[in-house]
Amino acid sequence: MSGSFAGKVALVTGAGKNIGRTIALDLAREGASVIVNGRSDRGAVDAVVGEINAAGGQAIGVLADVSDEAAVARMIETAVAAYGGIDVVVSNAGLRRQTSFLQMELAEWREILSVALDGAFILAKAAVPHMIPRGGGAIVSLSGISTHVGTPNRCHVSASKAGLEGLMRALAIELAPHQITCNCVAPGAVDTVRGASAGGPLGRGMAERGIPLGRRASVEEISGAVLYLAGPLGRYVTGQVLHVNGGTFLT
Repeated sequence: MSGSFAGKVALVTGAGKNIGRTIALDLAREGASVIVNGRSDRGAVDAVVGEINAAGGQAIGVLADVSDEAAVARMIETAVAAYGGIDVVVSNAGLRRQTSFLQMELAEWREILSVALDGAFILAKAAVPHMIPRGGGAIVSLSGISTHVGTPNRCHVSASKAGLEGLMRALAIELAPHQITCNCVAPGAVDTVRGASAGGPLGRGMAERGIPLGRRASVEEISGAVLYLAGPLGRYVTGQVLHVNGGTFLT
């Protein structure tokens, strides 16, 4: 397949559904060979891989918990064996929970941070040595609006995303000599299927009333921001947080 990512190898975590799935499909459509990662849902991962391959693209699926250093190392080894290296890493995996601060246990706090923040660190640590010999690459992490506006019952999620943005800024400077860019995309309300642990589906119109543009983002719009930062037109952008929120939060 031809496109702006032709010849590139991209790994997308949490790619079995919603935003991650769309990012994986779009990267493949633009020519990348894609490693589709999920933690435990083999059926969802295989469905995305099948969709990419049926359209003429290249993809493999790998189940791995991004908070498990050994599992991530094996995933990177699988990707390198299959496609020769890594050019793009999209850290999308994350857990959503709705728990008040006073009821939150330390174990839940640590579980949330272990995926969004520790997972991004572990993944970058494993992937970057394979990016450097290829002359550079891109790391894009999915943050969110909650860390910027404050959201009740999600202090662990907000803290993990704030840390994630700090990690990307630090890595942007440290990895710049290797031509590896590091950025975040921070979505606002997105039209996705939300699990019960994330608060369940928002009623139609509830979120939209607080958004100046009057609607939630599509998954394609979030994916488009990721592909811009990871693609050839985003090579001079690093250490940034790209907000895609319909005007809900203004930097």
